[in-house]
Amino acid sequence: MSIIVVMLDRRATPDHVGLIPSFLDEDDDRPAAAQFNERYAFGGGWHPQDGFKLHKDASLKYPGDPPMKPLAMMKLRNEIIMIYPYGYVMILQPDGTFEASRMD
Repeated sequence: MSIIVVMLDRRATPDHVGLIPSFLDEDDDRPAAAQFNERYAFGGGWHPQDGFKLHKDASLKYPGDPPMKPLAMMKLRNEIIMIYPYGYVMILQPDGTFEASRMD
């Protein structure tokens, strides 16, 4: 079963999402971060970047930068994965914790 991608911004295109959904496999019991780390190894793996704040509208804010609104989202079991401009990807856990990494 393939991962379903929902575009959240009318300006978003398949190029914004790229190959990111192909790095996730629902038959793999590991969390999204572990799957990204292995399957995106050629692009650097999954390396969370500290300092982001997640707002209630799902925008990500890094100190000194304007907030980024999500372009697309997908789910892997109970994790929500959001894709943002500039190649940023965020994995949100059910308890509200999250990690964000650049995957460009």
